Parts: sequence; structure tokens; C-alpha cells
Amino acid sequence: MTIDQAAPVSQSERIVLLDSLRGIAILGILLMNIPGFGLPEPVYRDPSVLNEWGSINFNTWYFIEFFPEGSQRALFSMLFGAGIILFLSRQEKKNEGLWPADYFFRRQLWLLVFGLFNAYVLLWMWDILFHYACIGMIMFTFRRLSPKGLLIAAFICLLLQTVRENVDIYRDKKVITKGELIAKIDTTVTKLTDQQKEELGAMTGFKEKSTQKEKLKKMEKSTKSVRGDYLGFYEYQSERSFRTEVFYLYYMAWDILLFMFLGMAFYKTGIIQGQASSKIYWVLFVGGLGIGLLLSYFRLKPLIDYKFNEFDYIKNVQFEFYELSRAFRSIGIFGLIMLLYKSGWFKWFFALLRPVGQMAFTNYLMQSLLVGLFFYGVGFGMFGKLERYEIYYVVGGTWLLQIIWSHIWLRFFRFGPLEWCWRSLTYWKRQPFVK
Repeated sequence: MTIDQAAPVSQSERIVLLDSLRGIAILGILLMNIPGFGLPEPVYRDPSVLNEWGSINFNTWYFIEFFPEGSQRALFSMLFGAGIILFLSRQEKKNEGLWPADYFFRRQLWLLVFGLFNAYVLLWMWDILFHYACIGMIMFTFRRLSPKGLLIAAFICLLLQTVRENVDIYRDKKVITKGELIAKIDTTVTKLTDQQKEELGAMTGFKEKSTQKEKLKKMEKSTKSVRGDYLGFYEYQSERSFRTEVFYLYYMAWDILLFMFLGMAFYKTGIIQGQASSKIYWVLFVGGLGIGLLLSYFRLKPLIDYKFNEFDYIKNVQFEFYELSRAFRSIGIFGLIMLLYKSGWFKWFFALLRPVGQMAFTNYLMQSLLVGLFFYGVGFGMFGKLERYEIYYVVGGTWLLQIIWSHIWLRFFRFGPLEWCWRSLTYWKRQPFVK
């Protein structure tokens, strides 16, 4: 085979179910991202700031955190892992030597560029493309592992991410414990050393940061910056994007690796293509959601009990369940989706979302553009003006728009506009566009 045969996947080669799953994931991601678009920091993660207790806003927050939070990003990571094997296996059939690897790394590097565009031009602070680009290149090394090896790797990543979460909690506990012990010292009798003063300051700073007054100050700064002119907004949001890109790549790498490994294993066993027996999907659904929702309850209970005061939460909580809860819930929701597919009763649903998934890359970046224009001050300036439950009306409107436009677009074109651009850049050759 020669380089001349290199080309994107044709319509006849597409795995239809994977497109539908991408559509579900890309729309579902907005369900979790919308608080970051429409609510000030720290309101988007903390309903106590605006005293939302007992209201529809609090119930909305609780439902999202309890059930779907993080699951669609996990599904998208699984699909990305499966897509790595799919891309490379097809390239290896068509091309010899280093060309498959060349195309793969070129593809990843262009994805990295698009991720930086999303973070620093569209100014979306929770971009995932940058992380997928970097970690996807690491996954190249593991593409030939057996399904068993991939599942073992996924379990190791889950273990390491859980350890990492809890190590951080106990580091913060140490700051609190040291500071409180020093605070009990009678300074009229014993003069504090410079190190003790520093440790006391770290504790008091942490405690003050958790007060309602400081949260409201942070909210006001966030609201003013996002609603302001482009220059001020850019300085504020690009700094948040930088922190997120660096933090997430460093802190959450095990999280992304976990689900990419799972996606690869599920692809090699046929699970993600719907080829497994219904019994397997029932096990994933019942076991995943049964354990995951139980862990969700225990994860959220102390947050509520300590009224979202981070100082009190860290001081008293004994174990962080986030990654465990998210992993099991994500697997359970994936099992549920696959059971709906296997039942045959929801063909219309998967057909409806298939074009959205074929244009997942375009639709993801279009969410940053459209929803950003609606909320940011450089657009319609609705940031912080809607109740928490009302921002989900924006989600519904965006979903409807993206479903309609994806169906219309693919009647006339082979790819979404950004999919076409990405493929042309990957193969360094203009790809056919119009049907």
C-alpha cells in the first residue's frame, strides 16, 4: 500500500453506533458545562453562595451532581480511546511503514491547536481537546495491549486517581491541623517562629477563603469580568483557561487515561459497538449505577452537611469518593444506553443523534461559540442573569439547534466543516467536501 491511498474513513466504513454515541456524549457534555458558561465562580459549583437551599435551583444542582455529572465526558473519552484504535487499524491496512504513526501524531497535534483555539480565542475555560491531544499521543504506546491488559491499566489509573484525590485532602488536613495547634499557643508567653507564623497564615487564609464573604467577593469579580469588555474578559478568562489546561493535564491525567483505556478495551471486545450480549450491558448498568449512585450520595452528603464550607469539609471528611463515583456511574449510564440500543425500540433516538455525532468536533466548538455569545459580555451578556434551573433552557435550545443543523448539513456535505478542516490538515491534502 502507498501514501496515495491515505484518506479519511468513507461513509460506508463508518460504525453507525459510534456516531450515535458521540452525538449523545457531545450533547450531554453541555449539560455539565453549562454552569461554567452561565454562572459566576464559585456559584456554578456551590449553591450556598446565593442561598439556593430547598429551591428548584438546589434540586437542579443536586440531580446533576448525583446522577450524570462527568459521565458524558467519560463516554466521550471512551469513544476517543476506541477511535484511536479504529483510526490506526484502518491506516495500517492502507499504508506501510511509519505513515500510520505520522498521520496519527499529525492528527493529534492539530487537535492540540484546535484545543488552544477553544481556550484562548473562544475563551472556553474547560476545553478538553488540548488534553485529548496530549494524552491521546501517550495512548499510542498502548494500542496493541490485549483487552485484559487494557482493563488492568484502567483499574490502575482509577486507583492512582483515587489516591491522588485523597493525598491532596490529607495535605490540606495537615495545613489545618498545624495551623490550629499553633493558634492555641499563648503568644504572650511563647513567641512564634517564622515557620509557625507561615503555617498559621496558611491555615487562616484557607479558613477565610471558605467564608461567605470571600465567596461573594469572588462572585462579584467573576460577574464583572465576564460581562465586561473583551480585553478585561480575555485577561480573566485566559488565565482561568491556563490554570485549567495545566491543572487538568497534571492532576486529572489518570482520569482521562482510565476512560481511554476502557474505550480501547470495549472496542477490542466489541462492547462499544453493541456486539456483546445483553447480559453484559445489564451487569454494567445495574452494577455501575448501583455502586456509583451510592457513592454519589456519600460524596455529596458531607458537602451539604458542612454547607459547602471547604475548610470544614476538608477538616472533617475522611475519604474522597469523586473518581470512584464518577467511574461507576459512567459505566452504568453507558450500560443503560447500550441496553436501549439493544432493545431495538429506540432506533429513532440513535438515528436522530447520529448526524450530531458525525459532526461531534464541529458541534463541540460551536457550543463554545454559540453559548459563549449568549452569556459573555462580548455577546448578549446573560452571564449570571439566569437562575440555575433556567440555564438548562439554553441547553435544550442548543440541543435542538445542533440536531436540526447537523441533519441539514450532512444532506449536502460529507463532513462537518471542522471535521473536513481537521482531515485536510491531517492528510495535508484537500478532502472532498460536497456530496
